[in-house]
Amino acid sequence: MARSNKHVTHASKSVPAAKETQDTTGSWGDWFVFVLGWGFIRLVLLFPYAIRLHMMGAFIRWIIGPLAGYRERAEANLSYIWPELTDTKKRQIANQVLRNSGRALIENFDLNEQKQRSSKAHIHGPGLEAIDQAQAQGRAVLLISGHFGNYTAIRSAIAARGYEVAALYRPWSNAYLNKHYMNHFGTGLGPAFPQGRRGTMGLVRHLNSGGVAAILFDVYDSAGIKINFLGKPAPTLTSAADIALKTNALLVPCFATRAQNGVDYDVCYEDPIAHTTSETMMIEITQCLETRVKEHPDQWFWVHRRWKPKRQERRQRKEAAAKMGPKSGA
Repeated sequence: MARSNKHVTHASKSVPAAKETQDTTGSWGDWFVFVLGWGFIRLVLLFPYAIRLHMMGAFIRWIIGPLAGYRERAEANLSYIWPELTDTKKRQIANQVLRNSGRALIENFDLNEQKQRSSKAHIHGPGLEAIDQAQAQGRAVLLISGHFGNYTAIRSAIAARGYEVAALYRPWSNAYLNKHYMNHFGTGLGPAFPQGRRGTMGLVRHLNSGGVAAILFDVYDSAGIKINFLGKPAPTLTSAADIALKTNALLVPCFATRAQNGVDYDVCYEDPIAHTTSETMMIEITQCLETRVKEHPDQWFWVHRRWKPKRQERRQRKEAAAKMGPKSGA
C-alpha cells in the first residue's frame, strides 16, 4: 500500500534543489561531447523500454567499454580478487558488467518509468516492514547499497510505495551532460544532492526532518578505514554510518538484482544494521554487499577502482617512513 510522508515532503521543499547550484559552463570540447552524447541518448529514449536497454547495453559492451579500457580494468580487478578464474570466465563477467552498466545508464534517464515498473517488481525483505514502521513513527531511514545491479532501483522501488527518497549523486565532469543527467536523476523520486560538503549537509537536513534517503558506500577513499572486501583491504569511508548515528536514521542495506530478462529487478531490503560503532556498522554493510557479489559477480561494477593496491602500498611505505623518523646522529 502506498504511503505519503509529510516529513519528507517538507524536507524536499525546504532544501534548495541541487540542480540550482550546479555550474553549467564548460569548454567547447565539453559542448561537442554533450551534443553527440545527449543526441544519442535522446535517440535511444525514443525506443520502447526493453529495446533501449538492449541497445545501450550493447553500445557500452561492444564500443565504449573496449575503447575506454573499461573491460581491461574490470578483468584486472577480477584477476586481483579471483586469480583462479580462467581468462574466458573473466572476459564473460567483464562483458556482462559493461552491458549492465549501459542498461543502468539509460534507465537512469527515465526514472519515472523505472518507478512505475518498480511498483510491479518483486520487492521483499525484512527491511520493508522496518522502513514502514520507522516512517510511521517519524524516524528517518537511510538506505545503503553499492554499485550493484542498478542501485537507483532501490530508490524508485521505495518511491513507488509513496515515499520521497533523497539521494547523493556524483556530478559528471562534463557540465552540460551533468545538468541534463541531474534533471532526470531527481525526477519523480525526491531531491538529489551532489556529493561534497554542501550536498551531504542537504542530505542530513532531509534526514533530520524524518525523510528517506539513499546512499552508496563502495568507493575508494584514501581517508577511509581499511575494511576487507572480497578478501582484500579496501579503504572505506564511515560517512554512511556516521550520518545514520547522527540523525538516528534506520540504516537498511538493500540491493536490486537484475533479472535474467535484463529488464526487471528483484529488490531486497535486508535487516537493518544495528547502531553500534561506525566501523562495526560499515564492516557489516560491506559483508552484505560481499555476499551479493559472490552470488552475482556479473552485477557488481568491477570497472571502478575499488582497491588501488599500488596506491595503498605507496601510502603504507610513506606512513612507515614517517613513523621511523630521521635517524639520530652517533
